[in-house]
Amino acid sequence: MLGVRIAVVATMMALSGPAFAQQPAASPPAPVDYSKVEIRTTDLGNNCYMLEGRGGNITVAVAADGIIMVDGEYAPLHDKIKAAIEAISKQPIKYLINTHFHGDHTGGNEAFAKDGVTIVSQVNVSTRLAAGTTNGLTGAKTPPAPQAALPSDTYTNFSKIRLQGRVADLKHIANAHTDGDTYVWFKTANVLSTGDTFTSGNYPYIDFAIGGNIKGMIAATDAYLRLTNAKTRIVPGHGPLADKAALMEYRTMLITARDRMANLVKEGKSEDDVVAMKPFADLDAKWAGSELASKNFIRVVYHSLADKPPDTQRPLLKRIFRRS
Repeated sequence: MLGVRIAVVATMMALSGPAFAQQPAASPPAPVDYSKVEIRTTDLGNNCYMLEGRGGNITVAVAADGIIMVDGEYAPLHDKIKAAIEAISKQPIKYLINTHFHGDHTGGNEAFAKDGVTIVSQVNVSTRLAAGTTNGLTGAKTPPAPQAALPSDTYTNFSKIRLQGRVADLKHIANAHTDGDTYVWFKTANVLSTGDTFTSGNYPYIDFAIGGNIKGMIAATDAYLRLTNAKTRIVPGHGPLADKAALMEYRTMLITARDRMANLVKEGKSEDDVVAMKPFADLDAKWAGSELASKNFIRVVYHSLADKPPDTQRPLLKRIFRRS
């Protein structure tokens, strides 16, 4: 197993697994008792760590003068996350990077901002949080986030965060999991944080209503394969710590799903048709945590290829040269 567990793993609720955390539910999930959630810490080496709790995975990179944190899970876990980080280092948290806008990654924004942490994201994350969103599969609406929860530092295409002895490279992957995805590359530590563009051992949720597309997901894996080597620690949005071999297997699954669905869309199949056909049945044993996860993946891949892409991108030259 990659890494070394340095905290006791407490009992989690039955629905707190990674597949549940990112899949839209058929009905509202039962309320979570956050008092029972424990934060697990994995030492990645080179003063980097992976934290797992209830929402998306967190990456912590310690520098000589502060800490860079990637994603912040849910607001009620703020104190537990801070305690887990303080057990690693007494340095202050300087930056919290949002890999995308979903609440299981950005819920802690407001509380950490009140602590004096600078919240950083791709510009579309701030836009989506400020406006509120609607889930493409369920129709569930997420209301606008309060102003205090919005990222205060945004970028368009790429950015860097520098602390003493630590550099985080931030890069936008267009139209992948959402329209505002960021991956974070700690090159000298050989640690990559992907957000939900990569979910280890599970089908991803592709937020097609907010610009997500399976083609962008595949483009993300291509970028990660160019960056990484056999020793890279890859922190996925959900699921266990991964390596390059796991990423390659994930990419193969995505390409298989895209190609099969492209043929069905070309044949004029409807969404109901393809769900009934179960075109990914042979993939489900490894990648579907439930029947709902299987159906949802069919639906999001279908919409990726059958729907007209949303007009979420600025003209190419503006996207390249605009830096905030």
